[in-house]
Amino acid sequence: MLESTVAAIRPLDEAAMAAARELQGRLTKPAGSLGALEPLSVRLAGLAGTCPPPLPEPAAVAIFAGDHGVHAQGVTPWPQEVTAQMIANFVAGGAVVNAFARQAGASVTVVDVGVATPLPVGPTTDPAGPRLIAANVRPGTRDLTVTAALNRDEARAAVETGIRVAGDLVDAGAGILLTGDMGIGNTTPAAALIAAFTGVDPAAATGRGTGVDDETYARKVGVVRTALDRHAPDPTDPLGVLAAVGGLEHAALAGLVLGAAARRVPVLLDGVIAVSAALAAAAFAPDAVGAMVAGHRSAEPGATAALRHLGLDPLIDLGLRLGEGTGALLALPVVTGAVRVLHEVATFDSAGVAEK
Repeated sequence: MLESTVAAIRPLDEAAMAAARELQGRLTKPAGSLGALEPLSVRLAGLAGTCPPPLPEPAAVAIFAGDHGVHAQGVTPWPQEVTAQMIANFVAGGAVVNAFARQAGASVTVVDVGVATPLPVGPTTDPAGPRLIAANVRPGTRDLTVTAALNRDEARAAVETGIRVAGDLVDAGAGILLTGDMGIGNTTPAAALIAAFTGVDPAAATGRGTGVDDETYARKVGVVRTALDRHAPDPTDPLGVLAAVGGLEHAALAGLVLGAAARRVPVLLDGVIAVSAALAAAAFAPDAVGAMVAGHRSAEPGATAALRHLGLDPLIDLGLRLGEGTGALLALPVVTGAVRVLHEVATFDSAGVAEK
């Protein structure tokens, strides 16, 4: 499945992008006056292969959840059980992501891809509320400072879980996918992934996550450095990098991005976990970047390094560091607006407006 998905990912359609640029130039507004929205609309036309591209709706948030063996190294003060407890909160509709999803009219799908503790709720299929899918590859990763977090088969299984979820959501009618994540301690493997794929120093890739103190932050940087020194992950082998220092939710998110790109559907990235996974997706298939839209700039420093490496500019910058898909949901109206302009704004000729 992974190989066939990667093989299906193609470059953006140049003819559709040319048509979108030409249409932007004829709309009743000064050329370039919509700033970043104009090249975004052009890129989405290239992804869809038509101008104007389809409106990116309905929106579907996919939250992948997993736990981490590196939690034993004291990289976060939060107990690991919170991952499972937050899944119950997502399913009950009580998290920030749920509030923002209701505001945006987006569906929420939660995927247990690697939670270590028993879930307080079971799989759900209620079409009217958040959905929980059981797809646990293993109960959390191994401690990446001691051994590889995953073996290659486990990493592949998680990636392919993300691909399947993307396909299912698109088949159900989703016009845009939004990334979400949950996993206590998951900013540590995210930092390791970012350092591995971009080459930045671990200190530049590692942030304070949930807001750790100076001592914990220093320990966290040391953990990332130790893991990279131990495994020496090869950025040209993305499955190997995910196995060595990644998390199950990171691998599944990489699969979601690849699955969306293969179906020519945009994927709106959330924060540092999502962009670390996007680096892996881009290593599998460089043309997958054409399907990626950076929703926001996470307060985690590694997110900026990852976005720079991907060549993506975030749509909003609000100092967010929550995860869950919250920043992507806040950016969703910006993406929709960029496309709606091409559908609904009159041209100078049709409106009888004189050009300069």
